[in-house]
Amino acid sequence: MTTTRPADPRAFTGRHMWLLVIGFFGVIIAVNVGMAIVASTSWTGLVVTNSYVASQEFEEKRLAHQAQRAAGWQATFTYSPGVARLVVIDGGGNPIELGSVTLKVNRPVGGHDDQAVMFQRAPDGGYAASLQLAAGVWDALVQADETAKGSFELHERFSVEGD
Repeated sequence: MTTTRPADPRAFTGRHMWLLVIGFFGVIIAVNVGMAIVASTSWTGLVVTNSYVASQEFEEKRLAHQAQRAAGWQATFTYSPGVARLVVIDGGGNPIELGSVTLKVNRPVGGHDDQAVMFQRAPDGGYAASLQLAAGVWDALVQADETAKGSFELHERFSVEGD
């Protein structure tokens, strides 16, 4: 005597397993493609344009910074709406002549909203530049090549409050 079992319409078959595997890997591939598109259209990741040149200049900048610290140089960078200020003083509290001073500001992530301006010497011996920045976090790079103690660089991260 044989008994036949009626076919269960909800039984898990090979076709179901195949669809499950295709769906699983399809979701993974779709997410990876989406993330690759977002990554390729956002921040490039570049910190310097030419890493070889930057590595060659590193020791020179390090020695200049060391000489400036030994001379007691202290730099203060501030930003208030519309104006960036830089004050560099020596160990005696006297303002230091830096020559031509540039300021480059950019967002820490992303290549948008970057600006470069020249500082002008202020009557108090510091430097000032007119600069309008949107709210958020900014990185500032101040550079002067014509100082008595070699090239001067200052890196600052600061926040601009929203309205």
